[in-house]
Amino acid sequence: MMSRSKIPFQNTYARLPENFYGRANPAQVASPRLIRFNEGLAKELNIVPGDDIAEIFSGNRLADGSEPLAMAYAGHQFATFVPSLGDGRANLLGEVNGKDIHLKGSGRTPFSRRGDGKAALGPVLREYILSEAMYALGVPTTRALAAVITGEKVMREEIMPGAVFTRVASSHIRVGTFQYFAARQDNDSVRILADYVIDRHYPEAKETSKKYKSMLQGIVDRQAKLIAKWMDFGFIHGVINTDNTAISGETIDYGPCAFMEQYHPATVFSSIDRNGRYAYQNQPAIMIWNLSRLAECLLPLLQEEEGSEQGALDAAYEVLNSFQTTFEKAHVNGLRNKLGLATEHAEDLDLAADLLLRMAANQADFTLTFRRLADVLEKHEDYPAASLFRDPSAFTEWSQRWQTRIAQENRTIEDRIASMRAASPIYIPRNHLVQEVIDAAVQRDDFTPFERLLEVTSQPFEERERLEHYAVPAKPEERVLQTFCGT
Repeated sequence: MMSRSKIPFQNTYARLPENFYGRANPAQVASPRLIRFNEGLAKELNIVPGDDIAEIFSGNRLADGSEPLAMAYAGHQFATFVPSLGDGRANLLGEVNGKDIHLKGSGRTPFSRRGDGKAALGPVLREYILSEAMYALGVPTTRALAAVITGEKVMREEIMPGAVFTRVASSHIRVGTFQYFAARQDNDSVRILADYVIDRHYPEAKETSKKYKSMLQGIVDRQAKLIAKWMDFGFIHGVINTDNTAISGETIDYGPCAFMEQYHPATVFSSIDRNGRYAYQNQPAIMIWNLSRLAECLLPLLQEEEGSEQGALDAAYEVLNSFQTTFEKAHVNGLRNKLGLATEHAEDLDLAADLLLRMAANQADFTLTFRRLADVLEKHEDYPAASLFRDPSAFTEWSQRWQTRIAQENRTIEDRIASMRAASPIYIPRNHLVQEVIDAAVQRDDFTPFERLLEVTSQPFEERERLEHYAVPAKPEERVLQTFCGT
């Protein structure tokens, strides 16, 4: 007898007014086959999987208590405002333990426009790998719960196997969700949404005299720290539209994202980012731009709290201006950790910036350069890092300055090396490795490389034997220089 999954669904978003979403059940698929189910995450959520797990997470069967819906939102896409976007290929099944359970690629919804609402296998595998790798790195992120092949084909640049991805998030509310109502001058809905966000994500704001300003401050702080994490690991999101900016402060929507190999601040991977709007170096500025759009939506609420239009503007500017300070503090602290510095000196940012400039000029790998700094200290020679530079002397010149700075601290070398290796991973899901996984799955129905890459990147800071293939940059013929949205 088939056992049924037990998923303790709640549906708080479905209790909001009906203009917040469109009711939409997932589409039926031909022959769902479970690729992977994240048993560890399921246990955290008190989900007890049954024999019907592939049916549920393909959308073929609704679990007891689920009330599927497609969320409404708007968004600035490459600075162009689109007043109605919404979940065009996704379903919010409900919440479990306060977390959203969300299908991607589950068919048409009221927001699909001309799209088919489906997802191809490649983007599903990419999001599974990237989101779980980011979690292992300690970056706030959505998580991967399940991936299912549908047994159907979808047409993109070519015919591809169809798949459905299940992700878990603190919520899927975005800057664009607020924009959806603000664009319609529906201030009542903006207030309802803000109160919901406060209850769910920023309950401490209710203890203040200005809860909407406090909520905005919380969102700004989380996003500043998130972007600092991205920068510390060389991560490039690729499409930081306002509809891809989560109010919870988590990384969301892994489309044309990638980890940088050769360091250069202007690096872009997204095939649709032709002007470099979302280049690595631009990510902090883009996030404050997005948060400014959120503040605009909240001005009517801030005006009530402050008593005047000017007061609302002043409050918004005060909060927004704190972004840079919070970001810089988090980013510099991240760089200090990578450099093995336990104390704060005024010249530390300049020391890190000097290394980055030399890396860019010498095409040094971002991840390996920082990882090999600990080896330099351990081996008492510059070679482990200098060998990554076209001109090794560029590193050795910097190393003298760095080691002079280190000598100013009273700290054991063992403690310093351990802390450095805990701050700089050896394994990341490099673009060519992700492509190897996708090619094996799509072309040969072989998911062994997928499982292996997941296992390796689940322990990114622990260097292990016989995993050299996962630690080194792509060879010239292996490089994947463009990534795609997959929609």
